[in-house]
Amino acid sequence: MDKKKNGVSRREFLATTTLAAGDAAPMTAAAPHETARAAASDDSLNGVCDIHIHASPDSRPRSITELGFARTAQQAGYRAIMYKSNDWSCHDRAFLIREALPGFDVFGSLIMNRLLGDRVNVHAAKQALKTTGNLCRCIWMPTLDAAYHCAREKRGKGIPVLDDSGRVLPEVTRVMELCAEADIIFATGHCSPAESLMLARRAREVGVGKFVVTHVNSLIWTMTPDQIRQTADMGGFVELCCLPCFWGPGTAMPQYPAMSMNAFIDFARIVPERAFISTDMGQAGLPTPLEGMRAAIAALLASGLPKAQVDMMVKETPARLVGLKA
Repeated sequence: MDKKKNGVSRREFLATTTLAAGDAAPMTAAAPHETARAAASDDSLNGVCDIHIHASPDSRPRSITELGFARTAQQAGYRAIMYKSNDWSCHDRAFLIREALPGFDVFGSLIMNRLLGDRVNVHAAKQALKTTGNLCRCIWMPTLDAAYHCAREKRGKGIPVLDDSGRVLPEVTRVMELCAEADIIFATGHCSPAESLMLARRAREVGVGKFVVTHVNSLIWTMTPDQIRQTADMGGFVELCCLPCFWGPGTAMPQYPAMSMNAFIDFARIVPERAFISTDMGQAGLPTPLEGMRAAIAALLASGLPKAQVDMMVKETPARLVGLKA
């Protein structure tokens, strides 16, 4: 049921994309270039920084390639993008993409999943920060292999961030210190909301300047408004993802409940000065990250949220987080 609130419905939101989520079909690598041409005159995308994108090569099917989408984003007026893979590093490939697309800011990141071992891997973090180009701008705590995620899905023991007494593990603190020293993002990955608040407290003690709680509007990681405000009060940022608005019954990811557009907008209103919007998109069969970002911007503006606040969340704050000047 598409009830309206703040002037925007789910149907209208999805209609702003080239491909509605309910009619999504697997895309070829060439399809996003058509999207880029269609978006070339869309001023809302000028200056956008999407710092959570999934693309091929990866260990899961994706609708876009890293190089192909970088070209698409550049043509559409984006300022920067950052890639994320649940298994592989992306910062090394970002270096090569920049050589192919001079003048466009492409960044990568590293996730502390099982491919790096059964514990958070400090050595891997150190080596990521030494990689040519200095393009690793985020180190994520475990995602698919996180202890919380594994426990919720009954997949056995995952990778912990806290000890049995609830204290942040020494190796996690050390990665925080490395992120603080390098002035890059420390992100919570798929930690629970309660774990994320514990990490936020420790990050403040360590002096992490770019602490991010991710997926605060997604599934089992959803934070309450009070938890979001607590994160902001401790100096952290929160990430709002577009993806939940595009999965659900009738899509390529029908197992997850779709988030209403009204709920997404409500999340954006909680602490806009400490929030940013990323897509978390690139999944095969769903709209592309560009389509997701364009639809989110349109919905937020249609809801009456001031353009300055929308720009802050999709352009200014994410740019600052990856180290770009205002």
